[in-house]
Amino acid sequence: MAELSKYQQKIVKNYYDNLDTALLQRLGEQVTDLYLAEGKKREKLWTSITGSLTKLGVKAPRIETLRKSDDARQLANLLQELLAKD
Repeated sequence: MAELSKYQQKIVKNYYDNLDTALLQRLGEQVTDLYLAEGKKREKLWTSITGSLTKLGVKAPRIETLRKSDDARQLANLLQELLAKD
């Protein structure tokens, strides 16, 4: 692997420093999409949401509970909790 320049190192560091903020914003967009989605698109969206929640450090049992309920309101409430922590 090639050495990174100082500029590249700074970009990588900033990316990881702001990863939580980016994930929270993406999760907010996914909540909106979930309200409108139906069928296979909704299932695919839940897969993506599960990945986002895992990266944000949400425990697996809570994620499974949300996914089984298939309720966008509960997901929105979780998003509010996560935003309050941030």
